[in-house]
Amino acid sequence: MTRRLTRRLVIAGTLLAAGAAIAQAPSSRPIKLVVPFGAGTTTDIVGRTLADALGRQLGQAVIVENKPGAGGAIGSEQVAKPGTDGQTLLMGTVGTHAINPSLYKRLSYSPLRDFAPLGFVGATPTLLVVPTASPWRNVADLRQAGDAAVNFASAGNGTSGHLAGELLNVRLGKKFVHVPYRDGAQAMTELVAGNVQFMFYHPAAVLPQVRAGRLRALGVSSAKRSTAAPDVPTLIEQGVPDFDLVAWFMLYAPATMPADQRDRLREATRLVLAQPEVREKLSQQGIEPSDMSGAALDAFARAEIAKWGEAVQRSGAQID
Repeated sequence: MTRRLTRRLVIAGTLLAAGAAIAQAPSSRPIKLVVPFGAGTTTDIVGRTLADALGRQLGQAVIVENKPGAGGAIGSEQVAKPGTDGQTLLMGTVGTHAINPSLYKRLSYSPLRDFAPLGFVGATPTLLVVPTASPWRNVADLRQAGDAAVNFASAGNGTSGHLAGELLNVRLGKKFVHVPYRDGAQAMTELVAGNVQFMFYHPAAVLPQVRAGRLRALGVSSAKRSTAAPDVPTLIEQGVPDFDLVAWFMLYAPATMPADQRDRLREATRLVLAQPEVREKLSQQGIEPSDMSGAALDAFARAEIAKWGEAVQRSGAQID
């Protein structure tokens, strides 16, 4: 081999190595985290908690963008659509990835086909709350209410609060009317004002209103009491059979994201969710963190779609 050829091979090898290093290096562009619900909602708070911690972990800016509407479907569709630049993530929820597939007749994304889970953040029950001016002190009082006089609010069609209200209709044999709002903050404002009669929503959002004397908690949607509100009995305890619904949060990447970048983000998410300060912030939102990962995430997702699909069918809820 001549000296000139040897020199060319060395230069070529150096250039290839440099190119590979650049390809594997973190992008200088910020990552966008789409929150498919409004600012100030529990999903928004969770998303911003993760964005801040992920940014520090990655040494790369993570910017939250709120895209509310259609029970989280609008923001989810944006992340799932072809051509996503590989720098966009989704703060997914039980609504966007377990309820919507059965609730909406036409959904333009598939939770299993179009998304790859990066990390399971945690789960929380919802609380059934009413204005303090309400005459109802427990679920038995609500059971006696006339259907026509009762409306229930939610953070939008397809959210866990919507479906919880529809399932309550089934369990109590009622026809309470659903009133969807743009997001949970707006729904709660209307509830406090007495413009609607009750709603199911996350403990972190409603408990400050309960402590301030603006709302009253009647029950918990899960099979066991919430650690955030241990004095509030479950609906099951109050004679409502087979009522066990919890909301959960999952960080997703689009399925089209390159595998090496997805693996890098998955590892960063794992490290972030193990941080005591992050777990404490989630706990303050009434969210019980989880160490679920790997194949367990896929199995969980499939089981949740089946579970909520059955709940949607039983409730008779359907959105065009």
